[in-house]
Amino acid sequence: MGRADDQPSTRTRTALPAILVVLFATGWAANHFTALLPILAQSEGLGRTAIDGAFGIYAVGLLPGLLGGGTLSDRWGRRPLLLTGAAVAGLGNLALLCWHDQSGVFIGRLIVGAGVGVAMSAGTAWSADIGGGSGSVLAGVSLTAGFGCGPVISALLAQFTAAPVDVPFAVSVGLSATAVLTGAALARTAGAPESPASGRDVSADAGSHQGVVAALGAALPLAVWVFASATTAMVTMVERMHYRFDGPLLPGMAAALTLSSGVVIQMVARRREWGSSAGAAGALAAAIGFGTVAAAGATPSVAVFVAVALVLGIAYGLCLRQGLVDVETLSPPRLRGTLTGIFWAVTYLGFGLPVLLVTIEPAVGITAPTIVLSVVAVAVAVLRVVRGSSAKPAAAHTVRDEADRNTQKI
Repeated sequence: MGRADDQPSTRTRTALPAILVVLFATGWAANHFTALLPILAQSEGLGRTAIDGAFGIYAVGLLPGLLGGGTLSDRWGRRPLLLTGAAVAGLGNLALLCWHDQSGVFIGRLIVGAGVGVAMSAGTAWSADIGGGSGSVLAGVSLTAGFGCGPVISALLAQFTAAPVDVPFAVSVGLSATAVLTGAALARTAGAPESPASGRDVSADAGSHQGVVAALGAALPLAVWVFASATTAMVTMVERMHYRFDGPLLPGMAAALTLSSGVVIQMVARRREWGSSAGAAGALAAAIGFGTVAAAGATPSVAVFVAVALVLGIAYGLCLRQGLVDVETLSPPRLRGTLTGIFWAVTYLGFGLPVLLVTIEPAVGITAPTIVLSVVAVAVAVLRVVRGSSAKPAAAHTVRDEADRNTQKI
C-alpha cells in the first residue's frame, strides 16, 4: 500500500519538471527574436512598418493558439498539445533561420506564434493540474525565465559571433528540439494525468458557470497589465533611449532587467505566501511604473530606464502570478485549459500597447496616455483590495457555518 501511495508523488516529481523545461524553451522561442530586430533591420533593410508587422503577425498566430490550445487540451489531453505546440514554435524559428527577408520573418513569426500559444495554454493548465497553485506559479516562472534568457543570450550571440542572425536562431531551434524530446520522454514515464476532463460527465460540475465567472472576474483585470507592463519597459522605453544607445544589447538589457525582476518577485511572493494581496501589489507596481514613464518624457535618463524596467517587471510578475493562481483556484477543472487560454490571450493584448502609444502620440502626446494607464492601474489595485477584504468575512462565515453543523451533529 505504501508503494502505491508513493506513486503519484513520484510521477509528479518527474512530470512537472518536464513540463517546466518545455515551457522554458517555449518562452525562449517566443521572445529571443526581439534582440535580433536591430540586426534584421540593418542587414535585411526592414523598416519600422515591417518590424511592427512582425509583432502583429505573431499575435495573429498566437491568439488562436492560446484559445484553441487550451480548449483542445481539455478534450484531448495536455501532453500532446504541449509537445506539438513547442515543436511548431521550433519549426517557426527554423523557418526564420533559413529565411531572413520580410516574407520569411512574417511567415516564421506566424508559425512561432501559433506554436507558442498552444504550448503556453496547455502547459500552464497541465502544471496546474499536477501542482495546483504552485504548479501555476512555476509555469509562469519558467515561461518568464525563457522570455528573459532568450533575448539576453541572443543579444550576446549576435554581438560576439560571426553570424549574428544565424547563430541565435540555430540555438533556439536546438533548444526547442531538445526540450520537446526530453519532455516527451519524461512526461511519458511519469504517467501524469493529462486531462481532468477524461472520463467525466459534463454535468458533474454543478457550479461550472459560477466558477467561470469567478475565475475570469478575478484574473482578467490583472491580465491586461502583464505584457502591457513588460512591453512598455522593453519596447517603449528602449525606443526612447535610442538618443543615447543603439544596437542589440539595449533590448537585451531591458528584457533582462524586466523579466528577471518578474521571476524574482514571483518566487518571493510564493515563498512569503503573499496570497491574493500579490494581485493588488502588482497593479500598484504597474501604476508606479506608468507614472514614472509619464514623468520621464521622451528622453529618460539611464537611472529612470533601469528603475522603470525593474518596477514594471515586478508588475508583470505579480499580475501574472496571481492571475494564473486565480484561474487554477476558481476555474472548474474540466474547463481549466480553456480559461487558461483566455487568460493568456488577454495578457497578450498588452503587446499592442507600444504601437498604440506611437499611433496616438501625434494627437495626445506621450504623457497623457501613461497617466491614464497609471490611474486605471490604481483603480484595479483598489478593486483587488476590496475584493480581498470582502472575501475574508465570507470565508469566516463559511467556517462558522461548518462549525455549527458539526456541533449539531454531535
